[in-house]
Amino acid sequence: MSKILIRGAKVLGGEPQDVLIDGDTIAAVGTGLPAEGAEIVEADGKVLLPGLVDLHTHLREPGREDSETVLTGTRAAASGGYTAVFAMANTFPVADTAGVVEQVYRLGQEHGYCDVQPIGAVTVGLEGRKLAELGAMHESAAGVTVFSDDGKCVDDAVIMRRALEYVKAFGGVVAQHAQEPRLTEGAQMNEGVVSAELGLGGWPAVAEESIIARDVLLAEHVGSRVHICHLSTAGSVEIVRWAKSRGIDVTAEVTPHHLLLTDELVRTYDPVYKVNPPLRTERDVMALREALADGTIDIVATDHAPHPHEDKDCEWAAAAMGMVGLETALSVVQQTMVETGLLDWTGVADRMSSAPARIGRADGHGRPVSAGEPANLTLVDTAYRGSVDPAGFASRSRNTPYEGRELPGRVTHTWLRGKATLVDGKLA
Repeated sequence: MSKILIRGAKVLGGEPQDVLIDGDTIAAVGTGLPAEGAEIVEADGKVLLPGLVDLHTHLREPGREDSETVLTGTRAAASGGYTAVFAMANTFPVADTAGVVEQVYRLGQEHGYCDVQPIGAVTVGLEGRKLAELGAMHESAAGVTVFSDDGKCVDDAVIMRRALEYVKAFGGVVAQHAQEPRLTEGAQMNEGVVSAELGLGGWPAVAEESIIARDVLLAEHVGSRVHICHLSTAGSVEIVRWAKSRGIDVTAEVTPHHLLLTDELVRTYDPVYKVNPPLRTERDVMALREALADGTIDIVATDHAPHPHEDKDCEWAAAAMGMVGLETALSVVQQTMVETGLLDWTGVADRMSSAPARIGRADGHGRPVSAGEPANLTLVDTAYRGSVDPAGFASRSRNTPYEGRELPGRVTHTWLRGKATLVDGKLA
């Protein structure tokens, strides 16, 4: 049917209303809307949000289809309530040319579970020595506006300055993986009390903070936009807060796992907790939550990093870094931010939909739930409680740190331009 009536939904957590979808657009929002000719979805007080947008997803295709593909990754995204994801450039080959970003973009269009916006590499081959084809990627069919060497830091200040200058011309943004490589050689976990006790190489907070400090100053000097990927320390929060107070055009993201988990979990030596940047201390976690609540940190981004079983089921030192996150992100945010009173559902909609869409220029996403807007929507059963079972994931990989952990909330429906991609918790 071309018409869908979502009946009795709490739009952004407010009073129950009806939402009528006609084709790819929201036709009306109100109470007692007529149901004639429409498919009825009984929301029964579930929370209706604009479709979620993830500014930091690893889809692995091309090159590592053993861990994820654009199809499986976007199916995972739809399961988690996402209608748009930004795909990182560290594929094989690297997404540093117009040809590769167009391939990823078209795969997303073909599969149709969510919109896929490729992120272009800043440097050729992620090697940090020569700028990639930034202009060509922007002018391609993919229309790339976000550029990142995520997984590696653009540690050369001259290259970073040139990238900021280049993207300024078309309103792009450089998303920095803030990690000073010389300070993190051999790093296995957060540098602190736990790393000292376990005898594991430490990843110090200053390795992140020093790069952020340099880059916000470069952005101020150039007058360009810089975005900080997966910010993870209390010190980083203070630097971003200072930069914003000066009017520097900086935005920042935090991952769900950095809002919930700490380096104490590494005592298990379970590689599922190995991630870059590493899990930090309880003090850092609390600082990140407060910063997300007050707007110092702009968005939640998953850093969804799928790996095949053999890359994680091994000794800690040999294990790959990263966690899957698309299918659990909203639940973690509900637990850490909503149920603690730090954010309401309007705030969640901003941090997980509107703001990432704005930063990444994702047209048609992150829009208000109101008449005339694109019908990109997510319906959430916030009363649900259940333990995480990765066997039911749509992602090709299972490297979740939440297996067996009880989390609140469950996405029941996702609509992409009025087309259901998830119905009653099952992929359409």
